[in-house]
Order: sequence, then C-alpha cells, then structure tokens
Amino acid sequence: MEWLKAWLDPLVFSTLGLMSVVMVAFTLERWVFFRKVQLSDYSHIKRLEVALSNHITPIYTIGSMAPYVGLLGTVIGILITFHDMGQTNNISASNIMVGLAMALKATALGLLVAIPAVMITNQLQRRMDVLMALWQAEQDERA
Repeated sequence: MEWLKAWLDPLVFSTLGLMSVVMVAFTLERWVFFRKVQLSDYSHIKRLEVALSNHITPIYTIGSMAPYVGLLGTVIGILITFHDMGQTNNISASNIMVGLAMALKATALGLLVAIPAVMITNQLQRRMDVLMALWQAEQDERA
C-alpha cells in the first residue's frame, strides 16, 4: 500500500499531463489544417469530411476520459485514507478531511483537462460544419 501512496499522484498527474500535451498537439494541428484547407481540392463531400475530422477523435476521447482518470485517482486516494485510518485506529475528523481533500485534487485536475478538451472539440466540430457547408455551397453554385 505504501508504494501506491507514493506513486498515486505522479501516475495520475503524469497521465493527465500526457493527455493535455496530446490534446494541445492535435488541437494545433487541426487549427493549422483548418486555416490552410482548400475546399476546391476535394471533389466529394465525404473526402472533405474525412480530411476535416482527422485527429478530432483523440481530443474528444481526452475530453470524455480525463474526468474518469481523475475520479480513479480520487477513489484510490480515499481508499488509502480509509486504509490508513483503519491501521492506526485514528478516526478523527481532521484526518478524514485532510485525506479526502488530498484525494479530490485528482478529480479537480481531471476536470481541468476535460473542460477545455470538450470546448475545443465543440469548436472544431463547428468549424468542420462551416467548412462542409461552404464546400456544399460552392458545389451548388457550380451546378
């Protein structure tokens, strides 16, 4: 149990940190692609859709999974707190509150990663919709 106490925060924080780095990298890649995309290069709407939606899934997945990573860290932290209290027979309110407060930081960090990821995904999805509508308008004008 001691190794888990020592490694819980680094494992949760490094996992969420890696998720953040991946999210930022894919977000920047998509932002650059959306700014440079030439709609006239695509002859079919599905080809455009595939190109626009590339790398969106990891951002969406990070937004949906980050709270669970944080929650897992919190649950394990609470289990450690209860285990320690049971081992020492020290059931004071202050020990419980300190242990719970330390455990909840994992959930807070998970939400801190997830909220921007969801916002970014929504913004990218909106930009995809706009670009596809513009492509369709160009096709309609040509016909």
